[in-house]
Amino acid sequence: MLRIILAATFLLPGSQSLLFAEDTSAKTTTVKLKALTLNIPATWTKAKKRSSMRLATFAIPAVEGDEDNAELAIYSFPGGGGSVGANINRWVGQFSGKGRKKMITRGKAGEHNYYMVEVSGTYNQSVGPPIQRKTKAVEGSRMLAVILQLDEGVYFLKLTGKDKTVKAQRQSLRESFGGTSESEEEYKS
Repeated sequence: MLRIILAATFLLPGSQSLLFAEDTSAKTTTVKLKALTLNIPATWTKAKKRSSMRLATFAIPAVEGDEDNAELAIYSFPGGGGSVGANINRWVGQFSGKGRKKMITRGKAGEHNYYMVEVSGTYNQSVGPPIQRKTKAVEGSRMLAVILQLDEGVYFLKLTGKDKTVKAQRQSLRESFGGTSESEEEYKS
């Protein structure tokens, strides 16, 4: 079988390079952000970063029945970005308590630990600059958020959007960083 690989390198602010390499036989794109390498579906497209704190942002196409694309935001912070429990609580708190459902698991991606938070219900989506703390309630939403602990630092992946679209990306998100549902167990924060 003939495999075609396309590659491109982009220079991001702060001298970070973002490498895209597409393997058309597997329909994935390899993305390198600092020490993090992701293999994301080729249908996920690079989008404009809404915050300078993000390493990258990707748009995920809406599934049939949903109107809006979902969004994957990727972060890493000097000093680690806070404890696992604090990040989990913050993410869960971004959804209204009424009707909120959550599942938190811990797994292994190779030798590295990760935590996955799945929350559904009404998402209090940030509107405008984060410093203003303005939100709008978006019913029928879902979040898949990951804390990935690499030797070189901690990375945060936050996939948000309408329920069906995000739910359809569970496996793709796990596979992007080498996680598997078989390695996961329930985590009590």
